[in-house]
Amino acid sequence: MLRSDRREPLRAQRDPLADDQGRPRSNREERRNLRKQTWLGRFVSTYGWRAYALPVLAVLTVVVLYQTVTGTSAPTPANADGPIQGPPTINSPGTAIVGAPPKGLTQFDANLPTGILPAGGPFTESGAKTWHVVPGTTPKVGAGNTKTFRYTVEVEDGVDTTSFGGDDGFARMVSETLANPKSWTHNPQFAFERVDGDAQPDFRVSLTSPMTVREGCGYDIQLEASCYNPAYSENQPRVFVNEARWVRGAVPFQGDIGSYRQYLINHEVGHAIGYPKHEPCPENGALAPVMMQQTFSTDNDDAAKFDPESVKPNGLTCKFNSWPYPIA
Repeated sequence: MLRSDRREPLRAQRDPLADDQGRPRSNREERRNLRKQTWLGRFVSTYGWRAYALPVLAVLTVVVLYQTVTGTSAPTPANADGPIQGPPTINSPGTAIVGAPPKGLTQFDANLPTGILPAGGPFTESGAKTWHVVPGTTPKVGAGNTKTFRYTVEVEDGVDTTSFGGDDGFARMVSETLANPKSWTHNPQFAFERVDGDAQPDFRVSLTSPMTVREGCGYDIQLEASCYNPAYSENQPRVFVNEARWVRGAVPFQGDIGSYRQYLINHEVGHAIGYPKHEPCPENGALAPVMMQQTFSTDNDDAAKFDPESVKPNGLTCKFNSWPYPIA
């Protein structure tokens, strides 16, 4: 019999009554389809999901090798690494007040809506211009490879703190904010340690009445502000936290009052540990840098009216943000 490529020779069984029918016949239809496939189709049929995974892995390997050799990588989101003004100037000498609106700003509208104090609860207009240390200490928090900052928490005599948890409530908010991983200790340069009693701190975080703040921070622009004064009264570095802002917050900061208080602590302590400059909004819709003056604005056009030296009007608007390292 002539043999065709499409025919198999007849094969007789050795034992017709046996259960074992011998080698199963191949599927002729499947073999014909296989012959019709391209080399790529046969490759996919043979290796299944591996046929897709192998090229992807090869491409990723090439990309990683290229970035390793050239030093390039994907762009980092704005503010992902914290403050963008560069390394801090730790232990730098100076007596200038940091954080208050600059002096000599004559072209300023004090009625600008973003700067006014919003309506809200009562606060102490004027205190005694003396402070008492809130008792309490904390262990060192953070690596502190460059500096461990010792601080006290203080309240001006005459300030009534009962509406927001008393002196201990204020002190707890300060300590817990600075101990948060999204705060300054995310940078291994920094560590914080709260002290009390007769210990000499690097700076004092002081809840202060608005009239005393005006003396400690200046009042050239007639808006309620907070600031850092490195040489206030017998050269005591003091972070002034304005009680009016602590109670009522700020119009531009669209978060809750707790988030605003965390921002206020991080911002003013940022000045104390070596970040003297204010930051502009880096990208439309991004989280505002914590060193942006979010008490007055999260929009560069308005912020430039408060701080024309640091911020240029360019139409960029950010979202409120309480933390130096918000994605930590």
